[in-house]
Amino acid sequence: MATMKDIARLAQVSTSTVSHVINNSRFVSEEIREKVQRVVKELNYTPSALARSLKINETKTIGMLVTATSNPFFAEVMAGVEQYCQQHQYNLIIATTNGDSERLQHHLQMLIQRKVDGLLLMCGDARLNSAESLNIPLPLVVVDWWFTELNADKIFENSISGGYLATKTLIEAGHSKIGIITGNLKKSLAQNRLKGYKQALTEANIPINLNWIIESHFDFAGGISGMNALLAQKDKPTAVFACSDTIAVGAYQAVWQHGLNIPKDISIIGYDDIELAKYLSPPLSTISQPKSELGKLAVETLLKRIRSESIEFQTIMLEPELVLRNSIRHINKNAE
Repeated sequence: MATMKDIARLAQVSTSTVSHVINNSRFVSEEIREKVQRVVKELNYTPSALARSLKINETKTIGMLVTATSNPFFAEVMAGVEQYCQQHQYNLIIATTNGDSERLQHHLQMLIQRKVDGLLLMCGDARLNSAESLNIPLPLVVVDWWFTELNADKIFENSISGGYLATKTLIEAGHSKIGIITGNLKKSLAQNRLKGYKQALTEANIPINLNWIIESHFDFAGGISGMNALLAQKDKPTAVFACSDTIAVGAYQAVWQHGLNIPKDISIIGYDDIELAKYLSPPLSTISQPKSELGKLAVETLLKRIRSESIEFQTIMLEPELVLRNSIRHINKNAE
C-alpha cells in the first residue's frame, strides 16, 4: 500500500508538501499540486481514515445509544438517523441496552473509547434509575426523552398538543366516555399526553373519570393489560386513547379476545404512526410524530454541536399531526 513517503519520493517533494496537497491545508503552487496529484492517482493512494482521525481528532463517526428497541417507533427514528448520517458522510454506531444499567454504562464507555465525535441518546425505558450519574465528555443530543437531566441539546415532540389532539378527535366524533392507556408516568412524555387528554376533556366540559385513566407501559403487553382493565369495568368507555401505537396494537388484541369489534363496539386512537398502524384491521387512526424530521434534526443538531456552531443548549419542539383512518366510530351523543 502506497504511503505519503512514496508519493513524496516519486514527486520529488517533501512529505509535508504531500500532506498539504492531500488535506488542502496550505497554499501549494499549481505546478507542484498537479505533480503530487498525478503521483497520487498513479499509486491509487487512499488516505488512512484512522491516521487522519488521529491527526485532526475527528473520526467522522456518531454514536447512538438507545435503551429499548421493541417499539417500532425507535427503529423508524434510527433508520432516519442512519439516512442523514450517510448524507453527511458520517458513520453511525448504534448500541442498545434493553433497560440494563450495567449494559448502559458498558456501551457508553465503548462509544467513548471508539472516539465517536458525538452521541445521540434516546430512551424508551422508564426502569432506569433517574438518579444515576452519567459523565459523558462528548457533544450530546437527547432525542424524544432521556431518563436523567443532561447538559445537552434536546429534540422533543409536543406531547401535550398530541394528547389534546387525540382526545379532541374522539370528542368531535361524538364520544364523551373516553378512556386512556398511558405509558409509565415516570416518563415526561407520558405525563404530557395525559395532560393533553385532561385538557381536551375539561375544555369540552366532560367530567374526568379516574377509573378510565390506566397507567401501563409503552409496549404491546401494556396495551393488552390496559384494555383488559378498561373492559373489566361495569361502566365502560366507548373510546380509548392509546398513548402509543404499540399500546394500541395490544389493545386491538384485547378487544378481539373479548369478542368485540373495532370501531363498532369501541373506538381507538393511537400515537406515533408507526408503519404497522395502517396495516391493522381496521387501519388505526393515530397521532403522527415526524420521525424522519426527528432523525434529520438530531443529526444536524449534533453536527452543529460537534463543530461548535452552537453556544447555548437548545430544545427543539416538533408538532405532531392527526392521521385519520378507520378505527373511530362517529356516534350520536344520545346513543352513549
